[in-house]
Amino acid sequence: MVGRRRGRGHNVPQQTPQSQRGGPRRALKEPAIFAKVTGCESEVPHDKLTLAQARRGTPAHRPVRVYADGIFDLFHSGHARALMQAKNLFPNTHLIVGVCSDELTHKYKGYTVMTEDERYEALRHCRYVDEVVRDAPWTLSTDFLRGHKIDFVAHDDIPYTSAGSEDVYKHIKEAGMFVATQRTEGISTSDLITRIVRDYDVYVRRNLQRGYTARELNVGFINDKKYRLQNQVDKMKETVRTVEEKSKHFVYRVEEKSQDLIHKWEEKSRELIGNFLELFGPDGAWHAIQERSGRMLQALSPYSSPRGSPSSSPTRTRSLSPDSSSSPVSSSAPSSPSSSSSPSSPSSHTSRRKKAPSSSLEAASRYSRHVQ
Repeated sequence: MVGRRRGRGHNVPQQTPQSQRGGPRRALKEPAIFAKVTGCESEVPHDKLTLAQARRGTPAHRPVRVYADGIFDLFHSGHARALMQAKNLFPNTHLIVGVCSDELTHKYKGYTVMTEDERYEALRHCRYVDEVVRDAPWTLSTDFLRGHKIDFVAHDDIPYTSAGSEDVYKHIKEAGMFVATQRTEGISTSDLITRIVRDYDVYVRRNLQRGYTARELNVGFINDKKYRLQNQVDKMKETVRTVEEKSKHFVYRVEEKSQDLIHKWEEKSRELIGNFLELFGPDGAWHAIQERSGRMLQALSPYSSPRGSPSSSPTRTRSLSPDSSSSPVSSSAPSSPSSSSSPSSPSSHTSRRKKAPSSSLEAASRYSRHVQ
């Protein structure tokens, strides 16, 4: 029971001591207790409860004692969910779980995977269980119900045919002590065993790999060698598969790198071609440089007049003396062949040897200087 008390304006939940709860929290800290063979020895009066009274709730010192029995071989989530439902049938429930022994189970149902002690311990460590009855009866008798002070029996509503009876819970239902729970579909002990039998070779090979001997697995000599050979083949296949995966990864990386290099090479090629065209193209910088250099050379070279126009040459002005510049007749007079070729004029021969006249104007200026 959870109570409330006032504290600084808030309602604070207060837990009831464990002794008054009938031990429902004990399973959360330690395993559930084993029931005594003689039954429940509680001194609390055990009046018979109706279903309506149990659902309304009972005092803390008088929990509703619910019993659920079974084989619980290969304890799984389906078992746990059934016990969870039984535990939560009423507000104050003390859940007692009966586990049948190996002898009864092998006689009425079949061989089990887990021993009875293993099954007892599995139930003790389920959080919903408060008490475990070892060597539980296959059919519930009145003496057993009265001895353990059981109020209700929880089980799924499907008739359970066994031990020559169409439904072993028929008399419990008629007495009004039966409360139904729901089965969990898709999981059962039979399903788990079916999986193991179906994949028997897989589990045998698995355990051989983990160090179990063929004798422990009840495997013959030939099958032992066959399974070990299959394990070696599987290892080789796994190795080949690993190498293939690594090879594929390596090839993929090479392809990725090559594609990246090709892409970069194409970009660099486009950039180089673009730079070349920008420099040497029709409108490129190289042609502009050539044009500018041509203009500079033309501006720096001396100006030369065409033949037949000596009057326009600046050389004539520099070479004529003041006297000769005032005498146009003498400057333009034709030279005498006899005088120009006279051997007594060494200076004219020397000047002609040094440099030949580049034009008729220069020759005339030299002749006038010689005459004077």
